[in-house]
Amino acid sequence: MSSERPGGRRALGGVVHAYQKYDPQRLPSPRAAQPDAAGAAMEHLLRYGSLRNLTPEQLANAIKIDPSQIAGLGPSLEAIRALLEERKRKILATYETQHALREATRAVAAQSQGVRAEGRLGEKFARAARERQLRALRSLWYEAEREDPALAAAVLRVMEAVGEQFEVEELDAKYDFTGRTPMDVPKALAVKEELETIDRLLEQLEEAMENAQIGIIDLDELQQFVEEADIDTLRALGKQVEDLVRDAAERQGLETGPEGLRLTPKAYKLVQGRILSEIFRDLAEARSGRHTGPISGEGAVELPTTRPYEFGDSVAQMDAPQSFVNALLRSARDQGPGTGDQGLRLRSEDIEIHRTRNTPKAATCVLMDMSGSMQYMGQYVHCKRMAIALDGLIRTEYPGDFLGCFEVYSVAKRVEPGRLPELMPKPVTIRQPVVRLKVDMSREDVTEGMLPPHFTNIQHGMRLARQVLAAQDTPNRQIVLITDGLPTAHFEGPELFLLYPPDPLTERATMREAMACQREGIVINIFLVPSWSQTSEDVAFAHRLAETTKGRVFFTGGEDLDRFVLWDYLSRRRSIIA
Repeated sequence: MSSERPGGRRALGGVVHAYQKYDPQRLPSPRAAQPDAAGAAMEHLLRYGSLRNLTPEQLANAIKIDPSQIAGLGPSLEAIRALLEERKRKILATYETQHALREATRAVAAQSQGVRAEGRLGEKFARAARERQLRALRSLWYEAEREDPALAAAVLRVMEAVGEQFEVEELDAKYDFTGRTPMDVPKALAVKEELETIDRLLEQLEEAMENAQIGIIDLDELQQFVEEADIDTLRALGKQVEDLVRDAAERQGLETGPEGLRLTPKAYKLVQGRILSEIFRDLAEARSGRHTGPISGEGAVELPTTRPYEFGDSVAQMDAPQSFVNALLRSARDQGPGTGDQGLRLRSEDIEIHRTRNTPKAATCVLMDMSGSMQYMGQYVHCKRMAIALDGLIRTEYPGDFLGCFEVYSVAKRVEPGRLPELMPKPVTIRQPVVRLKVDMSREDVTEGMLPPHFTNIQHGMRLARQVLAAQDTPNRQIVLITDGLPTAHFEGPELFLLYPPDPLTERATMREAMACQREGIVINIFLVPSWSQTSEDVAFAHRLAETTKGRVFFTGGEDLDRFVLWDYLSRRRSIIA
């Protein structure tokens, strides 16, 4: 619709646009922050190596959502919480526990006095019953079951009475009862169970009010305290949260296939960018090393800005359009109008040269220890997150650089960036304290699947990395090794040695490969993560390996691994550029 204004101008009016299928009561505002579905899926993938078992309900419960985005969520949960708190208050104001305590004590004494036992078993029972030692009574019951079944049955009754006494004492200590109604032992145990259930539900409601995680509320337990209509409301709100998460997952690049959820390249890049943002937000501005100022001179990348031509400049960087414009302006200024038919001569003062930025390349290979010990404290998760962040940094800020990733276990294998989240530490298949194995890998009947996979073959990883780095056209080459200790596997020709505890043979073979890297100008930097089995020998070996190639050793907790590695990479890039 439109209307006429004075002067003949038409003004817009009426309905300009109508939004279809938008329910403001059900869906949050489009401007609201979207749930981080891709990040939650990535965390699951890093932890378990697969999204096959991640259900939409689990994804919804793993995401922190602003409850204000779900209409009616806050008031509904608040009303249920108030109902539960009122129920708890009434119970505490009604009952007292002293009668139940006395009754439970008398029950233990009565059951103990009825036991007739002589000799060694009798002495054990008397002491355990007097001190109310449930562990000792349980041990006695196992003994008596073979030697004296009647005594075993009596001991079992005493154990039950002592257990009930402990339950009543815990009830009295945990809650402040102010009522006058006495309870017997069965009633006290029932009240204890009800109060503990209410406490669990209150904690679940509190968390749901913070993160809109309806799925963590045990609706079966809640059903005994609230009306069916309230349960239906919560189920509807839970479905609303799942719909919100599903919509966010689709927008962020998560796809649902026959085997469950899948991270698309779009989702991978989104998560990668968020990891980088978190890292650089934590690093101080002065220490971020994102880029030093541009260096003038002949370089590989032209900048939009230009400068006058100087003797020795290459014409490859000439700004041809601007140079000819300069020549035309100079000709018109020097010879006056109408001189175009005399031809245009380009002089040195007319030429504009693009400023350039030097972009020396760096080549990096990351060796990630995926042996069995990397399960400790979830080190493998931090290792994978670091590699994903480093890959994102190079792709966005240093696209001319090279990055190769390798997983290191009983052998080493190159990994494409898209498969990094799927890597998992290898299961321990041999638990003997001493292992001495030799395998001829040149035999046709021997495959990698036959090997125990949980050993650490740093030598093989460095050899593969050295071969890849040799093909890179740059003198700036380095290996980043993330491990938790000494190597336990190495090759000698086609023969693979798997040796535990770590053997000097393996260390010597690994050092020989490090010296080969040194001869080819490859620096090895080692990031030593903590492990339950780490000793001073692990630290000393890391220092020897790094010193061989003039590298360094970094000691870092797992959660800081990504920041340490990226900061070191940026520092090295800055020194290369400078």
